[in-house]
Amino acid sequence: MNILTSNPFHLRALIGAVALAVGGLCGVAQAAADPMTTATGGNLPGNERKFVTMAAMSDMTETKASELAQTNGSSQAVKDYGKQMIADHEKTSTELKGIVGPKSVTPPATLDKPHQDSVDKLSKLSGNDFDKAYVKQMVSDHKSAVSLFEKESKSGKDGELQAFAGKSLPTLQNHLKMAQDMSANMK
Repeated sequence: MNILTSNPFHLRALIGAVALAVGGLCGVAQAAADPMTTATGGNLPGNERKFVTMAAMSDMTETKASELAQTNGSSQAVKDYGKQMIADHEKTSTELKGIVGPKSVTPPATLDKPHQDSVDKLSKLSGNDFDKAYVKQMVSDHKSAVSLFEKESKSGKDGELQAFAGKSLPTLQNHLKMAQDMSANMK
């Protein structure tokens, strides 16, 4: 005789454990797909949705960090670079929304925790300490962005997103070079 069918308590305990496990997995999936920090809606394939999410995160992070450069930075070069980052990343953010909007996809509206943490760290700095940390973050962020946009421009499945990535890539590469040049001049 099976222990689960012979004792109703064991059967109920098993059903409860399975329900908790399934509920927990649903919670994890729901947290991973937070509509505020993940592209939602539409019918883009997973890789394209991930590109939209990461491109939007990149734009928002670099814009917020660059806004801080206007108030917390000390060198004119950092402030000027920050102004250009704000203008360029607001432009690409608007372009991205224009591409995915008709596809019923909504890019994330807020930064996820890792990106928000990086902005929060910068917000606590000022002067030369801010300049060094900001430039270091811009080098790192733009290396990641260049890699993301290169991959999408070569192997994206959505023609419009692939073209957007290819068109945006030279600007991102220029941002990276500018940040690397500033970094070299700070040492």
